Order: sequence, then C-alpha cells, then structure tokens
Amino acid sequence: MTTVAPLGREGLAVPRIGLGGLALSGVYGAVESRQAIAVIQRAIDLGMALIDTADVYGPHTNERLVGEAIRDRRDRTVLATKFGSVIEADGSRSVNGTPEYVHRACDASLERLGVDHIDLLYLHRVDKNVPIEETVGAMAELVRVGKVRYLGLSEASAPTIRRAHQTFPISALQSEYSLWERELENEVLPTIRALGIGLVAFSPLGRGFLTGEIRSESDLDEGDGRRAFPRFMAENLGVNLGIVGELERIAGSRSARPGQVALAWLLAQGDDIAVIPGTRSIEHLEQNHGAASLTLTPAELDALDRAAPVGAAAGARYPADFLVRIDTEASAR
Repeated sequence: MTTVAPLGREGLAVPRIGLGGLALSGVYGAVESRQAIAVIQRAIDLGMALIDTADVYGPHTNERLVGEAIRDRRDRTVLATKFGSVIEADGSRSVNGTPEYVHRACDASLERLGVDHIDLLYLHRVDKNVPIEETVGAMAELVRVGKVRYLGLSEASAPTIRRAHQTFPISALQSEYSLWERELENEVLPTIRALGIGLVAFSPLGRGFLTGEIRSESDLDEGDGRRAFPRFMAENLGVNLGIVGELERIAGSRSARPGQVALAWLLAQGDDIAVIPGTRSIEHLEQNHGAASLTLTPAELDALDRAAPVGAAAGARYPADFLVRIDTEASAR
C-alpha cells in the first residue's frame, strides 16, 4: 500500500492518513486546547501531516488552534482549510461563495492560522445562488497571488465538479466516504477519476461509529452533536451495528481494531484516496496511523463489500437542515 496519495495533476501529494480537525473543537464533547495541540503535533510527528481544518469549526477557534500547533512544524505540514459555510449571529447557517467573500475569507483564515499561504483551500459547501465558475474564478486569483497553492471542493456533485474543473484545475474533492457512506461511488468517484482529481475522505470511520465503541445512544455524551444525526438514533443504530459486526470479525482475526480495518478498506479503494479521521485522543490517533500497515485480503475486502454495499446504512447521513445546503447529485440535476 502506498503511503502518499497524489491529489490532482498539479503536483500536490499528501500522506494517505491525515488528521481532521473538527473533533478538536468540541462538536463531540469538550477537549482542552493543550490536549488538542498535542494531538495535532503527534500527528505531524507520525507523518500524518495532512492537517484539515475550516473557518467554521469553532467557529474560527479551530484555525487558531491549528496555527498554534503547527508553528514550529509548518515545513512538515500540508495545511488544508475550508471556507463558504457560515454561522450567522443568530446561530443559523448559510453558504457564501461570492467572489468578494472568497477573498475576505481567505485573508481571515491566513490571519487566524498565522501563515503566509494555505496549501489546499476548499470551498466547504457549494453556494447554489452563485455560479460555481465565479466562486472558483475568485479562488484561482488566490493561487495566482500566492496565498493558496491548490484548490479543492467539498461535498460537490459530479456536474458541479466538471464545471469547476473547467474554470481552474481542482486538485481534490473532500467528501464523506466510508463503509457506511458509499453513495459517491455512483457518479462522483468516476467523475473525479476521469478528471484526475484526488479524493480526501472525511468521516472515514463513520463519525466514530465504525470503531465499534458506540453501541447505543447512551454511549454519546449529552452535548455530543452526533445525537442529532439520524444514523445514531435508536431506530437506525441497531441496524447499522451489522456493519460493525463484520469489521469486528475481521479485526479479531488480524489482531487489529475495527477502526483500523475500516480505514484499511477505504485505502484499498484506490491510491488516489487520502483519509482524515478526526480524534481527540493520541491513543486513537496512533491506532489510525497503524491502519496504513494493514493490508486486507481480497476475501476480506469482498466480505466487507457484502456487509456494507452502497445504501446499506439506515438513516440519512445528516439532519434535514444540513442536507438542504449540500450540492447533492439529485439537487444538481
């Protein structure tokens, strides 16, 4: 298994296992800043140097945390952040992909991160009210002036990706992909491969579900944001444990953890895929790192495919108010 994934045809290459920053901003429960910084720094020291954040995480606090953590490790870090998802003063959410906001958001991220350039800048969500050509055109201006090195999209549909890539080369698509979320295999994955765009899979452990450590809603703290996600609700969670059962069976035969098997399955889907599992724990971080050395057999991969085919997970992957802001394949038609 390769340890580096090429993202796009523009020269970007990243570690196949990186670190997603969302979990370090309290969405799954409180975490002290010292512990969060220690997790980020340990990831870089292990070679998991693709560090992914977003301006909306916190909001804004996650970028400052990442900036502090990488200050003496910047030359070893592939720094990715996202813009476009906005939390308004009243707590409501919106999407902004206007050219003016592109520049304003980038400058604000650079200030919070304390860096002079961002390695990979994603449009976090597609603004359905702004032509994607206008948003990506403004992002391309950031590349030309040296504030950004490479461009990416997140949660974009196949038609949108094609239009964006015609405007300026897109190096990476960041979307949810795991054994319990495989819908992008239908249209999106074939599209980005035809265009030479790499994939960065977020929530590769199903927001922690595929580790086997969540057996019921009571395993989630009262303040855990996953309680609002349909797949974690009682009527769906029991069904979804069937996927975990197969992971546990294979893990037991390989002296591995279920989460490591889930990551190994994902990495086996192509050398153009990187994953960014999030964690608040150095122990879990090191377990994720160990997945890079686990190569599943064809029989094991086939067993997982049978246990978790496309559409196998019960429940929508997001609450309804999240889904309406996503440029899904259905909404793009």
